Amino acid sequence: MHTACMATKTISLRLEAYDKLRAARRYPDESFSQVILRATWPEETLNGAELLRRMRENGSWLSEEALDRIELHKAGDAPPEDKWTRR
Repeated sequence: MHTACMATKTISLRLEAYDKLRAARRYPDESFSQVILRATWPEETLNGAELLRRMRENGSWLSEEALDRIELHKAGDAPPEDKWTRR
């Protein structure tokens, strides 16, 4: 007698990702593989060059208030502590 063997791969997930995957099951015994195979991801990805091109053509889609908040956060951003220097 022959038994069909399915290849498997073990992965690690953060708990929030596991919970989200578990919540996406349509029925209690639906496998995570089935859930993942049902998922869809957009084919088109957006890289930095494409983002700049779109912004030059269409302008920013962020409000002035949102841009001001971003600038405020950038101003307070400091480099991380250098763990190699002695104190």
